[in-house]
Amino acid sequence: MTKSVRLEMKEHITSKEKKQIYVNQMFATIAPRYDRVTSLLSYGRDKKWKRQLVELAKIGPHHEILDLACGTGDITFMVAQKLTQGRVIGVDITAGMLEIAQRKKRRLALKTIEFELGDIMHLAFSEKRFDRITVGYGLRNVPDISKLLKEVFRLLKPGGRFLSLDFGKPANRIYRAVYLQYLTVVGSALGSILHGNADVYRYIPESLKLYPGQEGVKALMDATGFVDTGYICHLGGAIAINYGTK
Repeated sequence: MTKSVRLEMKEHITSKEKKQIYVNQMFATIAPRYDRVTSLLSYGRDKKWKRQLVELAKIGPHHEILDLACGTGDITFMVAQKLTQGRVIGVDITAGMLEIAQRKKRRLALKTIEFELGDIMHLAFSEKRFDRITVGYGLRNVPDISKLLKEVFRLLKPGGRFLSLDFGKPANRIYRAVYLQYLTVVGSALGSILHGNADVYRYIPESLKLYPGQEGVKALMDATGFVDTGYICHLGGAIAINYGTK
């Protein structure tokens, strides 16, 4: 990212028109180190949370699954292991992320996976196509959460389930403040050391200040028409899995 974009981070992420541009550039920057940093920030628990999301999805062997903002493919590959005749499509807007995912796919030789480069806010899939739709650390990064949830609802078959893993907002205000400060300090240090740009990972706490959190996401899902909505929290609400059924 250029210096001008770095200085304007808050302006970009508070704007529906500008946020996607900033997020695209940020993920293009961090793609080569994404897996390592995600594991580091989660103290190695990230894969456990993703496995829980997949288990909560109750995937059938013939299901067709869409994994949004799939990144390097962690959730996509976990889903694929549940399928025999079904298929999972991972979509991400960052070519660098998908290059890593494709290398993993070739190494694992899984035939039930497809990866596509695309913007999850503008999907061309037909309605009522998917049995399950998942997203890991992606809902918080889109410019319009309500719009994405409506698109997810359109793409799901009746009875289909949507699940989202993301950073959350702890209910305890003191803990929330400490948690955000921790992410700011650690994120700034990692960004400076790895990329020469403190804002690269400082974006996480700044985006969380604008994110409705697990309770707010549940309310948005309810308003969209999802039923049986809820969430499971980890680390005292610092991480959450939201879920709901069409």
